[in-house]
Amino acid sequence: MKLLILTNNPERSSFRQRIQMYLKAMEQSGIETAVEAVPRSLPRRWKVYARAREFDGVLLHKKGLHLLDAPVLRRCARALIFTYDDAVWLNHKHPERISRPRLVPWRRSVRTADMVIVGSQYLAEFGRAFNAQVRVVPIGLRVGDYRSAVPKPADRKVRLVWIGSKSTLTYLREIRAAIEELGKRHPHLVLRQIGDAFFDLDSMPVEKFQWSADKRGEYLSACDVGLAPLPDNPYTRGKCSFKVLEYAAAGLPVVASPVGTNSDYILHGQTGFLASSHEDWIKYAGDLIQEESLRLRMGAAAQAHAAQYDISAIGDQLCSII
Repeated sequence: MKLLILTNNPERSSFRQRIQMYLKAMEQSGIETAVEAVPRSLPRRWKVYARAREFDGVLLHKKGLHLLDAPVLRRCARALIFTYDDAVWLNHKHPERISRPRLVPWRRSVRTADMVIVGSQYLAEFGRAFNAQVRVVPIGLRVGDYRSAVPKPADRKVRLVWIGSKSTLTYLREIRAAIEELGKRHPHLVLRQIGDAFFDLDSMPVEKFQWSADKRGEYLSACDVGLAPLPDNPYTRGKCSFKVLEYAAAGLPVVASPVGTNSDYILHGQTGFLASSHEDWIKYAGDLIQEESLRLRMGAAAQAHAAQYDISAIGDQLCSII
């Protein structure tokens, strides 16, 4: 089978996590792939769409189709699959309002496709309003990449950790008051931030690590408790919680907001805790900070739970659907 994969940007993290890491699995399943970035120019886009005639199918990644594009791609593609892993019909800066410039192209892509693949049941519910053939494939990761042989620091500090980008750092800021309170109660506490932007705290040291694909497993495994705060709104409910799986794969218990797929990936009281309030963040994180045995037990359970999301399993599921 020959599959043409179309995306706006093959460098974006969504493409790496949802498509790129499965290209080898596709090849092993007999799916020959070619990746094309969709050009901005209309004539050049149509030229790329015309290439679909050479393939058995097209996988359209997170691309809302223009009114003139949809019929062209539909005529050229023998089969069309649309995939997305965020609430792409909303503007994350104004999540309470429907964004027509985002909604209409997204809806057009969903309606035009033969099948839709999404990362969560929440995303699937919205897609099924316009296409009955919607499948859920959870996000996956290479679990082995997070099992570092590097020993933890010998300074007897307890390290909270957050990993993410500048665009999501605001979510961590929203629980700053709870983190500051934890720092006042536990003098041996450190916050490690892994990303491309950072902020300081008054009550504890902050370790700032630039995100690196090669080093992130090592950076995480040196820590003790993963943090995954999210505000609850229509946009964040579509989040697929990749960082939660990263923490778990690194053997860390997680404290997270019960938003998006956090509630799916965390077994409350077994692999981590779901915190709904300021008091919850202080209590659950505080318990893990104080009790090393609890951290170790939950971290081991989290790592075992994360194994079901390894790309070997998720890749088989994705290839079977395609």
